[in-house]
Amino acid sequence: MEKLTFYAVSAPEKLDRIGSYLAERLSRDVVRHRSGYVLIAMEALDQLLMACHSQSIKPFVESFLHMVAKLLESGEPKLQVLGTNSFVKFANIEEDTPSYHRRYDFFVSRFSAMCHSCHSDPEIRTEIRIAGIRGIQGVVRKTVNDELRATIWEPQHMDKIVPSLLFNMQKTEEVDSRAGPPPSPSASDKEENPAVLAENCFRELLGRATFGNMNNAVRPVFAHLDHHKLWDPNEFAVHCFKIIMYSIQAQYSHHVIQEILGHLDARKKDSPRVRAGIIQVLLEAVAIAAKGSIGPTVLEVFNTLLKHLRLSVVFEANDLQGGSGGSANLNSSSKDNDEKIVQNAIIQTIGFFGSNLPDYQRSEIMMFIMGKVPVFGTSTHTLDISQLGDLGTRRIQIMLLRSLLMVTSGYKAKTIVTALPGSFLDPLLSPSLMEDYELRQLVLEVMHNLMDRHDNRAKLRGIRIIPDVADLKIKREKICRQDTSFMKKNGQQLYRHIYLGCKEEDNVQKNYELLYTSLALITIELANEEVVIDLIRLAIALQDSAIINEDNLPMFHRCGIMALVAAYLNFVSQMIAVPAFCQHVSKVIEIRTMEAPYFLPEHIFRDKCMLPKSLEKHDKNLYFLTNKIAESLGGSGYSVERLSVPYVPQVTDEDRLSRRKSIVDTVSIQVDILPNSIPSDDVVSNTEEITFEALKKAIDTSGMEEQEKEKRRLVIEKFQKAPFEEIAAQCESKANLLHDRLAQILELTIRPPPSPSGTLTITSGHAQYQSVPVYEMKFPDLCVY
Repeated sequence: MEKLTFYAVSAPEKLDRIGSYLAERLSRDVVRHRSGYVLIAMEALDQLLMACHSQSIKPFVESFLHMVAKLLESGEPKLQVLGTNSFVKFANIEEDTPSYHRRYDFFVSRFSAMCHSCHSDPEIRTEIRIAGIRGIQGVVRKTVNDELRATIWEPQHMDKIVPSLLFNMQKTEEVDSRAGPPPSPSASDKEENPAVLAENCFRELLGRATFGNMNNAVRPVFAHLDHHKLWDPNEFAVHCFKIIMYSIQAQYSHHVIQEILGHLDARKKDSPRVRAGIIQVLLEAVAIAAKGSIGPTVLEVFNTLLKHLRLSVVFEANDLQGGSGGSANLNSSSKDNDEKIVQNAIIQTIGFFGSNLPDYQRSEIMMFIMGKVPVFGTSTHTLDISQLGDLGTRRIQIMLLRSLLMVTSGYKAKTIVTALPGSFLDPLLSPSLMEDYELRQLVLEVMHNLMDRHDNRAKLRGIRIIPDVADLKIKREKICRQDTSFMKKNGQQLYRHIYLGCKEEDNVQKNYELLYTSLALITIELANEEVVIDLIRLAIALQDSAIINEDNLPMFHRCGIMALVAAYLNFVSQMIAVPAFCQHVSKVIEIRTMEAPYFLPEHIFRDKCMLPKSLEKHDKNLYFLTNKIAESLGGSGYSVERLSVPYVPQVTDEDRLSRRKSIVDTVSIQVDILPNSIPSDDVVSNTEEITFEALKKAIDTSGMEEQEKEKRRLVIEKFQKAPFEEIAAQCESKANLLHDRLAQILELTIRPPPSPSGTLTITSGHAQYQSVPVYEMKFPDLCVY
């Protein structure tokens, strides 16, 4: 060999003839089964190949590869392993110039076949499979470095290489799953373990993939998992895609996510467990990709997931409608549970993906999901619900709001306007008026996620009378100008939804807890002095509604509202730290503890709590009184004029959209004293109309004229659209004016006219009329001629 090697190096032009001669001898020895001569010939070829690197080695390489192919075609495992080892040595040689005409199709096919060896002897089978994996690894190393020779990435090659590697990874995965978790393999174990070697080769293959050939390497994975039914259970599928996501370059991760979404669309009619398995794989892929570059697939991911969420609800509804009979019902029940698995997997994926996005993208996703939520009577949503029916629509509403809840979890906006813009707040609050307690709970929880910017919600969990709020160590900051502006614009809308949410007949304990938390979070995050007064007015209005009970609520709900008001006023009184206010609240709670414990949350929400038969006969000391609250707050510098004006919720189109009975009838009768806005020029003419007959007609409400109906409509419209401050000011001024006018009329009717104080001459043009006496009255602004 030394002489032969020296001769070949000295005369490179002779390599072609040397290779041809050795190939001829080796072919003859293989046919005659002379294994010893075969080994000698391959050793000579290997040494010559390692020693010579001249330009004339190209023909010699062709002879070498021809002999390796001869060995791989033989049926003897030893010769196959020998040929593989020689090819691996060749693959590790870096050639000076590429050979464009050389192809490795045969080697890909042969090595892939060796990976699937089914030899009867386990040791020989393992040896052949390891040789096949190492051969594939050699082909990959030899071909992927040169872009001009990238035939290895063609689908016909990837469809052989990738399944061969997955087959070996899968087989050992099954053995390991039965035997328990194996210890970490040593270096020698890696060489002897087909699964470890196949996984390393798979990682290396994916690590060399580029933008143009990434999809060709990933698609065979789906085919293998489909063919072997590995989506249910999907442990191996998750394992494969974790390898893929960690092996590829980060900027290509969105390609893999797109492929998973496309496969989910292709398998949308498969069993629920198969779809759930694919979605779980998507979750794992997204979890890894979210740490790097997601790329342009963000909306596509959410759009596809929401589409499959709707499909799952449709399948679930169809199964429920189609099930009849014992066995059919049993089958329908199992399918129903499987669809719930799919839905939970989708929601989990949406939530995890959304929570890992940057804030600006998360805001877009929140708007995107909210636009999908169907609301009865509107067509603003973009999700097709024609096949769902009422039950399916309710189900999709709950699923979408649960998804939104997951996305908003952990979202921290610097200003509340960023978290709750008008375009998001209006559609979010629409479901809060629906007659479904679970929907209202989800809406409130979403609002809590967005409002709670200092992580105080956990400290407020559960509705209770807090002895000392300072012990909670609540974090808060000074209210910024943007938050103050938000409350001026949207405060009445928030109060309205809390007020109406408290008066729902299907409320359960969790609803009252969430409503209490809503009031507390508004107080912590958004309340200045003006908002505090509005919240107290809202609490007193809730107490009055429970006492008067215009909505005919059950006694439990009335007591629940009373308990909520007690818990909140106890909280807000300690938050603003006005001693007189705290004293009044504490005294009422103390009296309730002794005489009416069912008005406190610790008692009413227990399983067995005695309820009163009525609330009308209770002592007023059990209630929070507006005049005492106004007196206590006024002494501390609060502007308490508005406390005397009862809170009345606005009436909007949402009441019609939410299938709720109109609340126009619940507007206080005090609205009737607010007349239309009167121009100043008409004051005298209106003054002249105040007589006994006018008062009698105003008091007599047995028959309402058209004019009165129009007047009521205009007043209601004013309450809907006018700012609160304007309504309060007008209400106060008109009430004072009415009081003065009544006093004037009574003065006229009781006292006799005094003596004339003078005469008044009335002229019109050239005519002069008779002078008439003028009487000076107690009220100088009223004159009688």
